[in-house]
Amino acid sequence: MRILHIIQRYWPTQGGAEVYLREISTRLVGDGHSVTVATTDAGDFEYFWNPRKEALPSGETQHHNVRILRFPVRHLPAMGLIYPAIRRLLLLLSECPVNATALQFRLARFTPWVPELWHWLETTDEPFDLVAGMTICFEPLLEAGLRFAQRRGIPFVIYPLTHLGAGEEPGKDSLSRFYTMSHQIELVRQSDAVIAQTPAERDFYLQHGVPPERIHVIGPGVNPDEVLGGDGERFRKRHELNGPIVFTITKMSYNKGVMHTIEAMARLWSRGCTAHLVLAGDMLDPFRRYFQGLPEEVRKRILLLGTIGDEEKRDLLAAGDVLVMPSRTDSFGIVYLEAWLYGKPVIGAQAWGITDVIEDGKDGLLVPFGDIEALAEAIAYLLDHPEKAAAMGQRGRAKVLSQHTWDRKYPQIREVYLQLACSSI
Repeated sequence: MRILHIIQRYWPTQGGAEVYLREISTRLVGDGHSVTVATTDAGDFEYFWNPRKEALPSGETQHHNVRILRFPVRHLPAMGLIYPAIRRLLLLLSECPVNATALQFRLARFTPWVPELWHWLETTDEPFDLVAGMTICFEPLLEAGLRFAQRRGIPFVIYPLTHLGAGEEPGKDSLSRFYTMSHQIELVRQSDAVIAQTPAERDFYLQHGVPPERIHVIGPGVNPDEVLGGDGERFRKRHELNGPIVFTITKMSYNKGVMHTIEAMARLWSRGCTAHLVLAGDMLDPFRRYFQGLPEEVRKRILLLGTIGDEEKRDLLAAGDVLVMPSRTDSFGIVYLEAWLYGKPVIGAQAWGITDVIEDGKDGLLVPFGDIEALAEAIAYLLDHPEKAAAMGQRGRAKVLSQHTWDRKYPQIREVYLQLACSSI
């Protein structure tokens, strides 16, 4: 097969979607298929609306024999204001009683604005057998891929990675509405196959008219050999840490629950808890401002690592006692799988999709998103009951090894691709 993958960022950037598509692309190439990844030059996530952030060189490169075409993100004047304004307008149009899908698609092309990618897709004569796109909140890139596939008469596969939120209904809270707008759902409806992460995501699209035979619940996996091997003692010595470690590995933002984790730990510290808090992951500007505004006595109890390499990540997973990521913006949460491989209990939010991943009370705990006291109690429970915490971690490890390795997941995705590509010939 000759495959075109489209995603907002790709190697060397890190993130759940980036790691997910990189694994699929690399394995496909290893099986003898040709894979081209069309992506942007955004290095820093905030570069999509802030030209002062890091960009990568545009042009063509390769990684593990995967061809990468990196197209530049363009910025309108005052993009920091225009970008969120357009997203808000798209939401208002989505909730309008009149069908405004065509207008939404036109407006969405500026968030992010990658005109050279559109131009390449409209003019290239390169042959492809299948196109797949990932991440529904970057719908202009997905639309470009879908229109290209439709013009060529070849199948289009979508990985929405839909954030369904923590509301009473999926897609209905203040944040998840930006991931479930009418034009985004229309992209999913027009796709030839949908790779869903969880049963909750599958059910959401079934309720919005996607035929059941097009939806495949597969989700991501992990490679145990790549995740395991961390040295917890090395991490503790390097950072001079003694005692329990509560940690998170995620993008530093409110919606990932990082601020709530800090507030919960502050409450526990005020009650005599001696655990350390370690935060690892990309730092967004709002979080930087929040962190600088914290009291000094709270800041000094936190080890803020920022972006870390693979060895440091493995060592942190080995050293930590409880992984905390009470996020409402995850469609699955690969880091839960990584923590479970080390036999660590996890804490997540009661959010749609996450409740399909974490079994509350069995391999981790779930708390209402934003409920700081409930989060503090969950952390304290796991720290105070190490035997129960260890049992949860071991049940999680068994689940990963039996269900969530890439050796199990990848063949399912490859089969979807092969069936679609063969049927279109």
